[in-house]
Amino acid sequence: MLEKRTGTKWSRDETILAFDLYCRTPFGKISQCNPEIIELAKLLGRTPGSVGLKMHNLAHYDPELKKRNVTAMAHGSKLDEEIYIEFSSDWTNLSYQAQIIRARMQNKSLSEIIDFGDIDKMPAGQYREQMMKARVGQYFFRMAVLNSYDNCCCITGLKSPELIVASHIKPWKVSDEHTERTNPCNGLCLNSLHDKAFDRGLITLDKNYRIIISNKLKEMEMDTGTRRWIMGYEKCQITLPNKFLPGKDFIEYHNDVIFQGELCG
Repeated sequence: MLEKRTGTKWSRDETILAFDLYCRTPFGKISQCNPEIIELAKLLGRTPGSVGLKMHNLAHYDPELKKRNVTAMAHGSKLDEEIYIEFSSDWTNLSYQAQIIRARMQNKSLSEIIDFGDIDKMPAGQYREQMMKARVGQYFFRMAVLNSYDNCCCITGLKSPELIVASHIKPWKVSDEHTERTNPCNGLCLNSLHDKAFDRGLITLDKNYRIIISNKLKEMEMDTGTRRWIMGYEKCQITLPNKFLPGKDFIEYHNDVIFQGELCG
């Protein structure tokens, strides 16, 4: 099978699967030893090295990597560029289409590879499909954000799957379905306490990704140790992700609409 695919041009479906995996994989872990890359290679009948190379080709079009002078392959195809442009404006559809393609290649239904819970019991139709797409998009967002931060809280460095979450900067309910809701640049990896504080506008980030604490939080009752711990992060820069840098527009929205305080300077 592998010999038959050697030198075979990548199809649109294959490229979508590679881009979906690229978004969910830390840049430094794109290698032929990565288990998920090996799994995708088997599905496509290609070598892990070939899949890894395609992911590096797609990285060539990542604007944030270019800004940070992170080196990627400079031999991306026209199709690579088209896929990147198309789906970086519709992140939800990227994840949904990727799972549909994967299910088809495995001769399975979408429900057989993804647990949709009670959604499977809904009557077939547009609403059911929208709910399924939302569930897939939420999974994609979570994996893309957590992996971009190497599964570490960007404030405390806490690395515990049970205590970290992919937090939206601009809330899900007011975000655009195509460009914002599942956009990894609209996410932060936070521990549960700072996630709740961020969601309630008790903390925010400034334009330099430094932590700002509201007076409302400062005035809350807490013991000395907790106060020292929380206030110790004020004006510290968060740990930045290896890709999908938090979008300045999302941060400005949080500053203006969510944060319960004023930014100085």
